[in-house]
Parts: sequence; C-alpha cells; structure tokens
Amino acid sequence: MTIKNVMVIGAGQMGSGIAQVFAQSGFDVKLNDISEESLQKGLATMEKLLSRNVDKGRMTEEQKTETLNRIQTTTSLEEASDRDLVIEAVVENMDVKTQVFQKLDEITPSHAILATNTSSLPITDIAAVTNRPDQVIGMHFMNPVPIMKLVEIIRAIQTSDKTYKTIEEAAKALNKTPVEVNDYPGFVSNRVLMPMINEAIYTVYEGVAEPEAVDEVMKLGMNHPMGPLTLADFIGLDTCLYIMEVLYDGFGDSKYRPCPLLKKYVSAGWLGKKSGRGFYVYE
Repeated sequence: MTIKNVMVIGAGQMGSGIAQVFAQSGFDVKLNDISEESLQKGLATMEKLLSRNVDKGRMTEEQKTETLNRIQTTTSLEEASDRDLVIEAVVENMDVKTQVFQKLDEITPSHAILATNTSSLPITDIAAVTNRPDQVIGMHFMNPVPIMKLVEIIRAIQTSDKTYKTIEEAAKALNKTPVEVNDYPGFVSNRVLMPMINEAIYTVYEGVAEPEAVDEVMKLGMNHPMGPLTLADFIGLDTCLYIMEVLYDGFGDSKYRPCPLLKKYVSAGWLGKKSGRGFYVYE
C-alpha cells in the first residue's frame, strides 16, 4: 500500500512537527485537535519554522507556501474517513489513547494504518482495542521533529510485516532513518535515556554535585550536546517522571525507581522550561 493521505491527531509540539514533515515531503495532511486555539498555535509554529528555513536558504518561499497549502486543520475525527494513515500524538495517557484508537477504528477505511507516537506505552495494548491489530504500529518521532532524523518504529506483537514495511517506507519518504524496535516499556530510546536522566537527578539529590556540574561533566567528558538535567527540563520533568513510572511498573526492577527529588519537583509544579523552573530557572 502507498500512503498518500495522512491525519495527525494532536497539534502540540510533536503533532505539529509530524504534520510539518509529512507536508514538506508531499503528503496531503489533516491536522486534528479538539481545540481550535491549539490548531492555530500549531500552524503558527510551523509557519515560523518554515520561514526560518527560507531565511537560511534551505527552502524557497514557494516551497514554504506549498507545504502550508498541503495542511488542513479540523476539530472533527470524522475527517479521518479518507486517510491512509493516522498518527496519534495526544497526551501520554493510556485511557485517552485507547479511546482515540477505538474511534479511529470505526471511522477510518479498512486499509488504513493506525500509528501512535507514544514514547513509552505498550503498542500491543493499544492495538488490542481495535478490530485491526495487525495494522497498528508505533512511530516514535524525536523532538524537535523537523530536525531529528530518527523514527523508532515499534512493532506490537500483532503488527503485520506488511504494515511494518509500509511505515518503514513512509519514514524514509520523510528523509528520516527508521529503526525497528520491539514492544517493551520505553522501547530503546527512553529505556536507555530516562534511567540516565534519573541517575543524574540522584547525583543532585545525594549532594554529589550541583546541576551545572553534572551537565558539564556529561557534555565535556562524554561529548553529549546537552547535559542530562538541561535535557530533562527541555523534555518536561512530569514527562520524565511518567516514563520512569512506566518503566518501573513494566519491569518491576528497582533500577527504574524514580528519584524522590524528581517527584518533589513535579509536585511543586517545577516541570522544566515549560513552567519556567526545573533544575534551572527560565525567563
């Protein structure tokens, strides 16, 4: 099957980024959200990023206009009735995601593939609530989507080879690098990354070093482009905590136990860059 028509559900940072890269690659895109305000904010973000590409000579003004013209916005899931692929990028909550997939299963054509951008939740469980589990798959894009090359493609136990191959080809059409991963908590990216971030938080919690020192060690000693605590603030400490809880619940191993300091910061509303304060203070 060749994918031509795509819907992205959720117009936040990830969803709008996914919609942008599909539109830039020539796909017909519908961007869905329950909030018209979120849709307009997502479009404004895309226009800003595309204008920056024009200014830097990466694309022409005509290409920018063509990209934006390929994107329609809608607050109705019923608009998914003509899509070949639907990618869900809503809040990282299993109940919300399964409700979305049950509705999509009723609305979309029988050939449509249903994908989720979840960063840690089990694809197998999401697939199980549909009548087409072999056509459900994970497409975990990295943030920021227009820049990062990786797409983790996560196979549920039910995912067919045909579905996998179709999504692999779609990722390549976006000029991304697809990497096949099986369905385990955190997949590969967050199973490796989040315990590192959690351990960095433990070093602050135990008084080993201040946040600035931890980040400097990892940047200068390990050649990381960004320190783990800066990265945690960028991701969102609430998201980091949620993923650690998924890992801890999924594996039952104490090495995934969220640091008490991470829990305390989230309880205080210190969520990182988006709230103005995390391990660092943002203006």
